[in-house]
Amino acid sequence: MKKKTDKKGYIQIYTGDGKGKTTAALGIAIRAAGYGMKTYMGQFMKGQHYGELKTLGDHPYITIEQYGDGKCVHREEITQKHIDQSHRGLERARRAMLSNQYDIIILDEINVAVWFDLITTQEVLELLNDRPENVEVVLTGRRAPEELIEIADLVSEVKEIKHYYHRGVKARNGIER
Repeated sequence: MKKKTDKKGYIQIYTGDGKGKTTAALGIAIRAAGYGMKTYMGQFMKGQHYGELKTLGDHPYITIEQYGDGKCVHREEITQKHIDQSHRGLERARRAMLSNQYDIIILDEINVAVWFDLITTQEVLELLNDRPENVEVVLTGRRAPEELIEIADLVSEVKEIKHYYHRGVKARNGIER
């Protein structure tokens, strides 16, 4: 497998209220690893155990870091600690993006971090403006800001048609987390 480093990278967004945005981003990372490409995934607002951490924790081509608490946080529960975590995460993602070590940078749930006012759209735009031309960047999360949608090269909206969550089914290990 020969790694191609002179390629053009694009900006992708996976947004919407349906299930599968993080899963789509992980699929990109796994596919890229098959070609010797390295991915850095920064998970905003996540600190819980997810199956991908166990499976990919020692993967030679995929690095995952979390920038959040061990529990789900709602918008009305945001504290300065959560804002600080997101800003530290944004800086770690920036360093990874500029390190020349990664072909793909995934900013998981960054759209929600913006919607929760943990970071601003302008801060994300500044990060994207600093992106080396050969680095692919993937942003996930509900409620992608229009300004990010406008500059993205690919935007997919995951639409919920039906979800068992509404029948009281909680997140299941190996399926939702």
